[in-house]
Amino acid sequence: MTLSSPMTLLVTLPPLENGDKLTRGEFERRYHAMPAVKKAELIEGIVYMASPLRFRSHGKPHAYVMAWLGLYESATPGIELGDNATVRLDADNEPQPDACLLITHGGQASVSDDDYIEGAPELIVEVAASSVSLDLHDKLKVYRRNQVQEYLVWRVYDGEFDWFKLEQGEYIKLAPNSDGVIYSRVFPGLCLDKAALLAGNLAKVLTVLQQGLASAEHQSFVEKLATKHSS
Repeated sequence: MTLSSPMTLLVTLPPLENGDKLTRGEFERRYHAMPAVKKAELIEGIVYMASPLRFRSHGKPHAYVMAWLGLYESATPGIELGDNATVRLDADNEPQPDACLLITHGGQASVSDDDYIEGAPELIVEVAASSVSLDLHDKLKVYRRNQVQEYLVWRVYDGEFDWFKLEQGEYIKLAPNSDGVIYSRVFPGLCLDKAALLAGNLAKVLTVLQQGLASAEHQSFVEKLATKHSS
């Protein structure tokens, strides 16, 4: 006599762990299964999960970056600003940068049907702990390889702000002009008073940006974006 009884197999996804080596598909499946996790990234096939974020070394600098870029977006129809949005870059890399700017129509990146960024945004910003962080090593290489045109890193502990521009496959660091202001090469009118930002003077940062937004170069860029949208 043979007894048969159905066996129920409980299949569960393993949790994400720092250092896991995963494909992008497996990373997404595990990430989706852990709604309590607010930030996890896949960089060169390895999982990185954020520690709790401190206020003055990350939360406040991040807020300043978003205020600065938010003002630019508000005056520049045809671009979009993202805050901690997941970016599907390639088969081994799915970062979640602190901020990104992308051109909505005719830009490098697009938004998928399931509402993720696919491809490289034109500009990415990361708030980093120091020069020894992931942001200035593996992430920089990944962003460079995937053609992120401008990569900005605020090294809070070092008291520095790096603005890289992609030139012939390599990142070059943009220097402030004689007034201490750095100008974007991709987003006309987007400018930053570096010293004011590092000093925590958000009012001056936004005042200087307003001057960039009033420039003829920014107006021409807005008109160009409007033409792309209508075509």
